Amino acid sequence: MSDVLTIADTPGALTADWLSAALGWPVTAVELAPVGTGQMCDSMRLTLSYGPGAAPDAPATIIAKLPAADETSRATALQLRNYENEVRFYQQLAADLPIRTPRIHYADIDVTTASFVLLMEDMAPARQGDQLAGCSVDEARAALSELIGLHAPRWDDPTLADIEWLHRDPATGKQMLGMLIPLAWSQFTERYAERVEGHVKVAGDALIGSLDAYLHADTTPTTIVHSDYRLDNLLFGQGSNGPTVTVVDWQTVTHGPALNDVAYFIGAGLLADDRRAVEEDLVREYHAGLLTAGITGYDWDRCWRDYRRGTWTGLIMAMVASMLVERTDRGDAMFLTMASRHARQALDLDAPALLNEP
Repeated sequence: MSDVLTIADTPGALTADWLSAALGWPVTAVELAPVGTGQMCDSMRLTLSYGPGAAPDAPATIIAKLPAADETSRATALQLRNYENEVRFYQQLAADLPIRTPRIHYADIDVTTASFVLLMEDMAPARQGDQLAGCSVDEARAALSELIGLHAPRWDDPTLADIEWLHRDPATGKQMLGMLIPLAWSQFTERYAERVEGHVKVAGDALIGSLDAYLHADTTPTTIVHSDYRLDNLLFGQGSNGPTVTVVDWQTVTHGPALNDVAYFIGAGLLADDRRAVEEDLVREYHAGLLTAGITGYDWDRCWRDYRRGTWTGLIMAMVASMLVERTDRGDAMFLTMASRHARQALDLDAPALLNEP
């Protein structure tokens, strides 16, 4: 926690005086407007006015990320340490990873209460991806290329296990998931009883039937993974060589298998026909990117197996997250869409056949 400033964890606390102290620039006025579609946090765009002495490059706008006003989402974030994850990622890891993220102007957190504030670069006019609409193949390719900058630098790095907030206690985590996932699946199928498609039910039942084996399988090698790498958490700009990608929302960052991120993005971001046409090519390009980045001892067959196995992460996210955050119409549509796309992806790739492999 900061020794100087209180944590401005509500929009009303983001006053000109507080911002002046946090940013080191003489802020004279601030206008706030909500931005984004996140359910675990509230984000605001701050339009700033400055007095004499401000740096010439002081930004006209910044983004403030704050705890969710919704009590359910905030309680979930406290229990799962989502806010701690994001703040610590920016403070301890981001600067050494060649993945494009917003510049952080100020960060503070009280991990005991889930009170936090992040002031970050406003990436406008970059466009936020749309989870419901999906993306183009070119955008998918750009997103996967950017992902190599997260995975490759700390690939199979044993020192990641020493970062407590990132690694945590895997055995306890698996035990918790073993209890949480079946409960979430039961609640998911009850809440959306008339909207759950047949293939989703087939895939979900297969997962639940072999959940213990799935949770305790060998998932090495591991690295830093985003764990929610999907379109709503990506900002797309236009560069001279194609789309540029900036990655946000690091609340779920953890230590785990890289191909979970790859399968999660492709399964959620591409419509089924597009995915089937380019899926293997995209994964091969990602694998080639790892090799170019210096990764050794990870052959194509293992990569493809890990990718197929990673298709379950999206279905798990859809069923669990939908039960833990504030319920909204867009949230319902998003979680049902994710469940449908990921279940179809898992079945297309015969991922149930891998559930009982060690």
